[in-house]
Amino acid sequence: MKVLITGAGGMVGGLLAEHCRALGDEVEAFGHSGLDITDERAVREVFARLKPDAAVNCAAWTDVDGCELDPQRAFLVNSQGVETLATGSRLAGACFVTVSTDYVFDGRRENYFYTQRDDPHPLSAYGASKLEGERRAQAASARTSVVRTGWVFGPGGRNFLATALERARRGERLRAISDSYGTPTYAADLAARLRELAALDLPGVFHVVNSGEGTSYEGFARAAAAAAGAGGVEIESVLTDSLRRPAPRPRNSRLRCLLSEAIGLKPLRDWREALGEFAARADGAPRAEARPS
Repeated sequence: MKVLITGAGGMVGGLLAEHCRALGDEVEAFGHSGLDITDERAVREVFARLKPDAAVNCAAWTDVDGCELDPQRAFLVNSQGVETLATGSRLAGACFVTVSTDYVFDGRRENYFYTQRDDPHPLSAYGASKLEGERRAQAASARTSVVRTGWVFGPGGRNFLATALERARRGERLRAISDSYGTPTYAADLAARLRELAALDLPGVFHVVNSGEGTSYEGFARAAAAAAGAGGVEIESVLTDSLRRPAPRPRNSRLRCLLSEAIGLKPLRDWREALGEFAARADGAPRAEARPS
């Protein structure tokens, strides 16, 4: 399969390119410097020249507070850019897979897993721009698969989840939110599932997260510290509202998929198992193949 990947300079996109190559795919991977997804002319030229079988979009502006302060840019990248990629895919005869977010939901339902049956209601400009990107992509190409995910951690990531393990290993004191909940997702497992969905070419909306009941940021930090062998590291519990960030976040953005098993895809492994593998890799253990279950 010939796969075109955008956002390959990021954590998930880079792992996806690596995983596809390991499977023998012909991979054309672009970071932002190689292809600006907001440049319609450049996107169309790339698709016309390469004629991929599948295109997977991992490019996005994911700075939630930055999006809140500059919604015009957020919609340019996360909505218009995604629509441009979907159009390019359609014109090239390729299926299109794009990564979206758990932030399309408002998170006001406690002890609940959001599925495809739930109506999105984003609280932030970031969530709104990603939801608009979903809808524009589906309108631009009937062969669009939307993959909602969240709480992604893995090698090279810069968010709290991705850095908590290494910070704990260094003995740093961690401040972690105790009243916001999600379903952690290992970037390597997400990448493998993206490749599976591209090969299946089944349009729809999929929720892709690791299994388990989910956790809070504090719960994840404590699990990461334990996995790093740093169970004694100090972890301070803080409340969401105390941080006074520009953009509101959903308090509960746990996801569950109603479609994956119906089309023969096994649930991803428990996030704690995936975290253990991430800790082993970060500690210099031999790298295992990314796997979806």
